[in-house]
Amino acid sequence: MLRLGTGIGWRPEIADAVERMPGIDWVEVVAENVCPGHLPESLLRLRERGVTVIPHGVSLGLGGADRPDEGRLAALAERVEALGAPLVTEHIAFVRAGGPLTASPGLEAGHLLPVPRTRDALDVLCENVRIAQESLPVPLALENIAALFSWPGEEMTEGEFLSELAERTGVRLLVDVANLHTNHVNRGEDPAEALARLPVEALAYVHVAGGFARDGVWHDSHAHPVPREVLDILTALAGRAAPPGVLLERDENFPEPAELESELSAIRDAVDAGRRTADTPATAATATTTSTADAPVTAATGGARTGTGGTPAGTSPTSAGTGTTAARQRLGVAQAAVLSSLVAGTPVPEGFDRVRMRVQARSLAAKRADVVAKVAPELPVILGAEYRERFLAYARTRPMDGGYRQDALDFAGQLLRKEDPLAPRTHRHLRAWWLDRAGPVPRVPGPAVRAARKVLLRGA
Repeated sequence: MLRLGTGIGWRPEIADAVERMPGIDWVEVVAENVCPGHLPESLLRLRERGVTVIPHGVSLGLGGADRPDEGRLAALAERVEALGAPLVTEHIAFVRAGGPLTASPGLEAGHLLPVPRTRDALDVLCENVRIAQESLPVPLALENIAALFSWPGEEMTEGEFLSELAERTGVRLLVDVANLHTNHVNRGEDPAEALARLPVEALAYVHVAGGFARDGVWHDSHAHPVPREVLDILTALAGRAAPPGVLLERDENFPEPAELESELSAIRDAVDAGRRTADTPATAATATTTSTADAPVTAATGGARTGTGGTPAGTSPTSAGTGTTAARQRLGVAQAAVLSSLVAGTPVPEGFDRVRMRVQARSLAAKRADVVAKVAPELPVILGAEYRERFLAYARTRPMDGGYRQDALDFAGQLLRKEDPLAPRTHRHLRAWWLDRAGPVPRVPGPAVRAARKVLLRGA
């Protein structure tokens, strides 16, 4: 089994601090944020020191109704090779819906959305996982996600769903204890039940992160300190099985390095507390009886247990071959209806909590605004205080059907066409920015673009 130790999510904003941090055994990097041929110097230095780097994908959408995109799989495999990673991770989520499978417009969520815990969804997910496993050069681990809403008519708990997924495919599990806490607050799910069901032999590593509560909803922000409730779940997990690795995630509002180091110490203490509990005779006996391990999962094989004919043990006849076509269509229709209600303003499907769906829709729009501001940082500079309000108004009427860079271009293009005109100076700068990026060949930056970039570099 791959032993990782204590790690932290590598982000450009804290790259220097991570390099200087004591006790960092490994880091995780968002796969889509690195280019295999131009890895950041900080990551290269960490690798040279023997620090393991794990790519963490966010856009594969293995929980979606369509089969995994070959291009996305190839890109993920390329990053694995470039980083020399022993493992690659993704999410149990869908990120897009619609398209040819449902004869409806293709839509992008821009974020991770929960799959229904139904037999249809599990059959599709298992087949998608096996396709991905065949395309990736190292073992795959999947993460449970946080959710703001529940699907009606679910047939399994989170623990049952994760356990059967691991049993049928041999996939490793990346258990996010912060997401277990989020689902406890938002959906009334018991973290203890999920932990009791987890096949501990499939555990790859653990995520820990912070969030905040607002109006009775827990937001998994990755921008706040880790709360005690999350650390307690980590302790409970460590009481069942020693986590091969534990990683602190922080994506925004980065504190001083000393605060991050303090959070890492609290994480180590929480794991140690769990291991002390596990060492007591009563707890050890319980762990022995609840574990379903037949054999340890190894990093070299991914841990798939096989039945006759090489099919993973526990595989149902429906999911063993191409029999998921009908399940894919049913799942595709359901996911398209949900995503359309979230990003295109269509009616919320029957059985869903309309209040929570509105919260999710606002969250998706806000995330779009934040990410577009990062991939096209000149836009907030050009538009100033108007950026966010204008983008959210645009997002209410224009679903995202491509990536964030295209979204930025579409947003700027719509502003330039609006009857409500921008201020002349703003219009000139925005038009110059749009022309510089929308044409077949980038233009030589004009005075307006150069001026905007200078302002940006001054930190305005």
